[in-house]
Amino acid sequence: MARTPGAKRPATTKKTATKAKTARRKPVKPAAPKVTGDELLTYYRDMLLIRRFEEKAGQLYGMGLIGGFCHLYIGQEAVIVGTMAVAKEGDQTITGYRDHGHMLACGLDPNGVMAELTGREGGLSRGKGGSMHMFSKDKEFYGGHGIVGAQVPLGTGLGFANKYRGNDNVALVFFGDGAANQGQVYESFNMAELWQLPVLYVIENNQYAMGTSITRASSQPALHKRGESFSIPGREVDGMDVLAVRDAVAEALAEIRAGNGPQILEMMTYRYRGHSMSDPAKYRTKDEVQRMKAEHDPIDQVKARLLADGLASEADLKDIDKQVKAVVAQAADFAQDSPEPDPSELYTDILVEVGEAS
Repeated sequence: MARTPGAKRPATTKKTATKAKTARRKPVKPAAPKVTGDELLTYYRDMLLIRRFEEKAGQLYGMGLIGGFCHLYIGQEAVIVGTMAVAKEGDQTITGYRDHGHMLACGLDPNGVMAELTGREGGLSRGKGGSMHMFSKDKEFYGGHGIVGAQVPLGTGLGFANKYRGNDNVALVFFGDGAANQGQVYESFNMAELWQLPVLYVIENNQYAMGTSITRASSQPALHKRGESFSIPGREVDGMDVLAVRDAVAEALAEIRAGNGPQILEMMTYRYRGHSMSDPAKYRTKDEVQRMKAEHDPIDQVKARLLADGLASEADLKDIDKQVKAVVAQAADFAQDSPEPDPSELYTDILVEVGEAS
């Protein structure tokens, strides 16, 4: 069974409990930002765009218009939207294969994202990357990576580049609970702490790595504690609450920008769909999924607050949904109307030729 965000974890045994003590730095605590009506409406729209986009992507996959793998982000929208709400221009984002929501939250064109999913010329990678391999230097989005955990050392390298250049940017490195058990993650942790690199590791713990519950696959299921032996501070966050995510990320980024090195935030979230479109998700009950939707849905939580605080009416929210659906419908049309890549594209972007040094 998945653990409800906000609930206490099962007690660990003496065998699995870590004895490492984290060397805490002097915290830098910015004043907790208060949310305005406009901000809350923005978070609502951004999360709804991801939800509707992913729903449409699922439909196109079922129609055979999207090939290969397709991992939907439905249910996890608050994590990336809350994070990007407090990231600044210049911060880099890198993630794994459940990446469409990250792209949209980073400001990538929905048309280009959907066209890439369908393998068309108008896609962000000109139809050659598909669901898992899209990039945008303009938006500092560095993928989308299909190899489990591969983005973690790459993202750590982005942090190294920031420190080398002496800028104020932070690398935002996203990975899941399954990737948290990969060896390169801990090599990255060691390097990041040793060199005090500006990296925020965001673990999107959606409770299931492919088809196995985290409690069956991890001897230490409290993933935010995984950095203790490297002296990296970690914190658990309700990843279904966009404001909780935003505030936790804001505090972590302030400490990182102050030169205190990397941090880990474990976002307790939940995916409503299977691991990928080919996963029937029979390893959990329908009641479990329905309970999460009814009690913890990130979009419904914001909707309820908007209505309760008189910041929007039902008609206002329906209008936002209508606008979002129009954007998604346009993206789907663009993706289907865009031509297939020319066969010559098979031979482009393979090798970068560098001139001889003078």
